[in-house]
Amino acid sequence: MPEPSLDLLMQMTQKILDNQREIREDVREIKARLGRLETDVAQLHVFLAEQSVRFDRVSDRLERVERRLELASPA
Repeated sequence: MPEPSLDLLMQMTQKILDNQREIREDVREIKARLGRLETDVAQLHVFLAEQSVRFDRVSDRLERVERRLELASPA
């Protein structure tokens, strides 16, 4: 094993700092991507809620048509 020296210690410390910097960059990227995913999921929830409302309205209209044509018994 090499003799511990200040130069060797500085090299090791620099390597650790470089690795830490890379990890910080990776975490920033992951956080940004997670934020975009959360936004996309929220938009999907809104879309599904809107579709549910539209489906309910179509269902109501269909029931009215059936009643007018006497295809369904009154509720």
